[in-house]
Parts: sequence; C-alpha cells; structure tokens
Amino acid sequence: MSISITLQTRCGGICELCGSEQATVEFTVSPKDESPENQVAICAACESAMANTEEANYWQCLSGSIWSEVSAVQALSYRILYGIKEQSFAAEILDSAVVDESVVNWAMKAYEVAEVHQDAYGNTLTTGDNVVLTQALKIKGTSFSAPKGTQVRGIHLVHDNTEQIEGKINGTMIVILTKFVKKG
Repeated sequence: MSISITLQTRCGGICELCGSEQATVEFTVSPKDESPENQVAICAACESAMANTEEANYWQCLSGSIWSEVSAVQALSYRILYGIKEQSFAAEILDSAVVDESVVNWAMKAYEVAEVHQDAYGNTLTTGDNVVLTQALKIKGTSFSAPKGTQVRGIHLVHDNTEQIEGKINGTMIVILTKFVKKG
C-alpha cells in the first residue's frame, strides 16, 4: 500500500512512530476522517505491533514520537502508550510528555464506552420507551406507592447516569432506577 504525497512529504518516507523503518501505511487515527492531518505514516512493523498486544516492549520507540509536532502522531502515540500503561516505560513516557488536552481527548476516544441504559434484563432503553416496574416502589416525596407491574410510558433517559430513567407515575415525574424496570 502506498502513502499519499502529503504524508510522504511530511514524514520523509520514514515511519512517524518508530522513526526507523520505511513508511508504507496510512493509518487514520479514529474517530477523525481520512484527511492527511488525521493520519500517521507507519511502517509494516508498527502496523503488525498494533495488531499484536503481546508486543508491548516494541513501543519503547514512542518516547520520541510522543513529542512530534503532528497532532495525529501524538494522539496515536499517546493511545498506544495508554493501552500498555502497566509497563513501566510506558507510564514514564506518559508522565513526562507534555501533550495538549485536545490531543489527549482525541487519543482517549478509543477507550470510551458508549453509555447505554439497560433494564433489569439487559434490554437497551431509549427515550420514549414504555417500561413496567418489576417490583413495588415507594415514591419519595409523595403519598403513594407504585405496585409491581405499573406501566410507565414515554420514559426519558437521565443523560449523566445510565442507572436512572425519568417517567410519570400518577402524573408525577419521578426518577426510577433501571434495575427496577422491564422494557415492555
């Protein structure tokens, strides 16, 4: 596979990660698009090491690339080092590197897990779903309880807590723990 003229010019034909092999692969640092400023020119050895998690010691070469002036190279270097941070050399490199916060955020996108609201049975909940209570609940701040089997229509997800939803019971908007509902 060949690399673009832009990347070829930027890297001088040498891998932007290890700095020792011929660059032959355009690697796009997700989740960005495939434009050259979001790509890193890497060699076959680095591509292979990224696919093999047992190659942790190989990445000692990133002590140089983490200082690159190219944000994509910094982001990919940071991402790889973070993935092997239990290695003392990786932790030392991460501790010593001065990396812009936006580059760190870009690098860490690979480790983000999408937040998903799930009911007591593991079903994914979305805004607007109808749920049924799986047990009786005492509604705090009111004079009533909601018996098991109560339907809650048109729920809303609590955006910063995947263990909570909002819904109306007896005309009162309440917060309900997802572990007490079943999608239905």
